[in-house]
Amino acid sequence: MNILFVNCCVRKQSRTYRLAQHFLQQLPGEITEVNPVKEKIHGLDEETLIIRDKALAQQELDHPVLKWAVQFAKADMIVIAAPYWDLSFPASLKTYIERVNCVGVTFAYDEAGRPYGMCQAEKLVYITTAGGLIIDDAYGYGYLRALCDNFYKIPETVYFKAENLDMPDTDAEAVLRETKNEIDRYLRTKD
Repeated sequence: MNILFVNCCVRKQSRTYRLAQHFLQQLPGEITEVNPVKEKIHGLDEETLIIRDKALAQQELDHPVLKWAVQFAKADMIVIAAPYWDLSFPASLKTYIERVNCVGVTFAYDEAGRPYGMCQAEKLVYITTAGGLIIDDAYGYGYLRALCDNFYKIPETVYFKAENLDMPDTDAEAVLRETKNEIDRYLRTKD
């Protein structure tokens, strides 16, 4: 299995990263990691759009501007680790998704204008942690789930979260252990 790990964790002691590693260590297959911050993936600007449009028009799927979209489309499973901060996911994840959302690579449109997926992944797993409460998943998991459902056509999305980790009466390590147990229960059902 070809597993794509999108690591949007920036702190050395990231709790989100710890949960993601717990999940990934139990999977068979080859893991390829993408770290949008370390790889300095920047958002689309006019120059990049021109280059991307030309590469797409000429079907140059090996062009560097399409690297992340092609990699995403070819993965068998996608695991995203993104902390929930400032009431959303990190900007680096949005920038990465901006580079992945590519007509003709990750999705396309039929004659009636309806999107259809071009990704081969059967599953996208979203892992997050928050110091406080995640009030609405629309600004994290919900956003990715909507893309999977409506554009990429990735049939299964899975969500693991540990929240309220920085609240005064919270035993953060106990919450993380329970989330790891949830991951373990999920993986046992998939064997």
